[in-house]
Amino acid sequence: MTSIAAVLICVVLGLLTVFQVLLIAGVPLGRFAWGGQSEVLPRKLRIGSAVSILLYVLFALIVLDAATLTDVFPSDAFTSIAMWVLTAYFALGILMNAISRSKPERFTMTPVSLVLAALCLVVALG
Repeated sequence: MTSIAAVLICVVLGLLTVFQVLLIAGVPLGRFAWGGQSEVLPRKLRIGSAVSILLYVLFALIVLDAATLTDVFPSDAFTSIAMWVLTAYFALGILMNAISRSKPERFTMTPVSLVLAALCLVVALG
């Protein structure tokens, strides 16, 4: 079950990466991200999207390591703590997306955060 949850997390993170690349490229999807302030992201938020992609890669490595599908990090203690941090991060994301002023972001990203938080919990407990 842990391996399946880890793979599903990576799939969702991959989809979010594609979304962030589209935002960086100037596709008018800004209503779904960053508070929905701009249809086409300004430079500052495009940089934020690029940073998000780097974080998604780190998150995926942590998840795969925690599910013992890779062995990237030398410390199991680090991986275990990092999984709980990710679980808390995505749980906080549920709240943050739920209170977004952007209705499209609320209705799209809140469920995405919920799925990621639940899957991370499965991996963290596994």
